[in-house]
Amino acid sequence: MTDELPISTRRKLTFENGTAIGTSQRWNGGQYCSIITRNGIVGCGIYDLETAAEFGQAIAIAKGTPANPLVEPEDLFHAKIVGVTPKAAEMGIEVGMNGRDAAEKMLQG
Repeated sequence: MTDELPISTRRKLTFENGTAIGTSQRWNGGQYCSIITRNGIVGCGIYDLETAAEFGQAIAIAKGTPANPLVEPEDLFHAKIVGVTPKAAEMGIEVGMNGRDAAEKMLQG
């Protein structure tokens, strides 16, 4: 293990329906990424849908694999959504769609 600080990045992402914030966090042995819209989050599998649903939040998650982890927010663009909260489902986000399409629906509200 090194004494280096974890890496955290944040940048503006542009979509047809608006803009969002893309984030990436990396530390020794782990990482996660997300696309944060004004109405909810498209993120990797680290997010807990049950807790988010309890708070009425719109969350859609995609899942990477150890061989192909989701590290940067752009990795979510083509990743398949594997779970959604009820609020995200109300926006038309469905399991099986890609992360870019899910973000576009969240930006529509």
